[in-house]
Order: sequence, then structure tokens, then C-alpha cells
Amino acid sequence: MTDVVSIKFKPCGKVYYFAPNGTEPKEGDRVVVETSNGREMALCAQGVHAVSDDRVVQPLQPVLRVADAQDMQTLENNKKREAEAFQICKKKIAEHGLDMKLVEVECSFEGNKITFFFTSEGRVDFRELVKDLASVFRSRIELRQIGVRDEAKSIGGIGICGRPFCCSEFLSEFYPVSTKMAKVQNLSLNPKKISGCCGRLMCCLRYEQEAYEDLVKTVPKN
Repeated sequence: MTDVVSIKFKPCGKVYYFAPNGTEPKEGDRVVVETSNGREMALCAQGVHAVSDDRVVQPLQPVLRVADAQDMQTLENNKKREAEAFQICKKKIAEHGLDMKLVEVECSFEGNKITFFFTSEGRVDFRELVKDLASVFRSRIELRQIGVRDEAKSIGGIGICGRPFCCSEFLSEFYPVSTKMAKVQNLSLNPKKISGCCGRLMCCLRYEQEAYEDLVKTVPKN
């Protein structure tokens, strides 16, 4: 068994294991961790606990400390910088006439890297845009294309059920969904009725799929 701390970088993101490194964060605490890309602020999903060795990929990166007042101020400053970068990038995209939609901006905890997430129907040559952004922010710039499901998860919203999107509320990752699931559940195959706001099949089609498959095997035919 190995002692680990479960960490999330986003509220509904994947859970990663980090070495406690002498710290004792509690669930919900903000922590500063060491990653392959430098130091980052993260959220403690579960305090120090033991997991089997086969679930751990060594070497584990360490939790450096529970975030203090200075760390929280750095986080607040980065959020302001992200908001500023979002508006500047939107303006630059328009100036370059690029067919892309800016979705989100993330500034690294140490402030030496800014990542811009965007959607587009095709490939985009954004080399000149990167040069422009680098000259403005004097930081490492990365542009990353994401899908429409990731866009919905990032922005959030209300689904046709009247509740917040599952992806932005509790789903840590996306699972394959197919029209076969709608057929098994005897649902209308009208795309407007089985698609979410992202335009893809609703994630909730998968939730009761196993129960419906079992019923098909045991319930008498019509």
C-alpha cells in the first residue's frame, strides 16, 4: 500500500495521486503541487489515504504545501490576468480573421505560461497569433484546440432536463455514447430530442443502459 493525496486541477476534472510529502491537506483544501510543467495550484479531493501499489505510477509528484494567503493572492492575480488575456486574444483573433472560437484561458500558477483553449471546425494556422500574444504577455503561449463537449464542460449551462450540465457538475471524463443506446431504451431517434446543448448525444443516455439491456433479456416480448 502507498500513502497518497487525491488531487483535482478542476472541480470536475480527473483525480490524480500525489505524494503527501509530509503535508496533511483535507478535502476541499487548496494545495500547491509540483508537476511536470512546474508548480500548480490544485484542489484536494481526498486527504492522505492508502491505495494499492498497482494503482500508483511511480515516481509520485509531491504536494508542496497547503495554500497560504500569498498563494491565494497569486491565484486571484492569475484570474485577473486570464480575464484580460481572454479579451486581448478575442481581439487578436478578429484582427487575423481566424475561424476559431475562444473558449477559455488558463494561466499557470507561476505565471510563465498562458494556455488558450478554442474550438474550430477545421485546422487553424495560428502561428502569427501566437507571436502577437507572446509579444503582449512576455510569456510562453500555447493554443489548444478542444471539442464541443469540452467546450460545454468548460462553459457550463442548463440542459433540457432543467438541471446543470452533467459534464460541468460531476462527470470527470467523457464516455462513448451511441444511438444504439437510444434504440435499446425505445427513445425517439430525433436528434433534437437525444442531443445535448453541445450537439452531441446526451451523456445521460448511458446511465441506465445496463439496466435496459438486462430488461431486454428478461422481459417478455410484445
